[in-house]
Amino acid sequence: MSTSIPESHLDLLTRPIHGVLTTMMPDGQPQSSLVWCDYDGECVRVNTSRERQKGKNMQVNPKVSLLVVDPENTGRFIQIRGEVEIIEAGALEHLDEITRQYTSYPQYYGYVFPPEKRERETRIICRIHAKKITLDAIHS
Repeated sequence: MSTSIPESHLDLLTRPIHGVLTTMMPDGQPQSSLVWCDYDGECVRVNTSRERQKGKNMQVNPKVSLLVVDPENTGRFIQIRGEVEIIEAGALEHLDEITRQYTSYPQYYGYVFPPEKRERETRIICRIHAKKITLDAIHS
């Protein structure tokens, strides 16, 4: 069961705003990546591949943190700490959907990333089940 996203900050997850996803490296050091994210009504979702560092990290340790800052008011943010559920089914379609939200391109491979890389990656959707949500000081 996930902690609910407050209505006051839901727009930060439904607008195309970049987030910072932090995963844990095998040696215990944090690793942060700039990511596209969206919200499925229950969980925030990030799309990556099993082969990228953040994907490898989440397969070993599903605990993550996602920080999204409002670009129009940098004092307004949401931080979501939780555990990731990894799903392969529909990951490529989700990637293309989120690509259209964040860019003017119709799909990821062939526009954002070289098409030949598609065969070397296993795409995954990472659903973040929120355990703790922190909001900016005004809304916490």
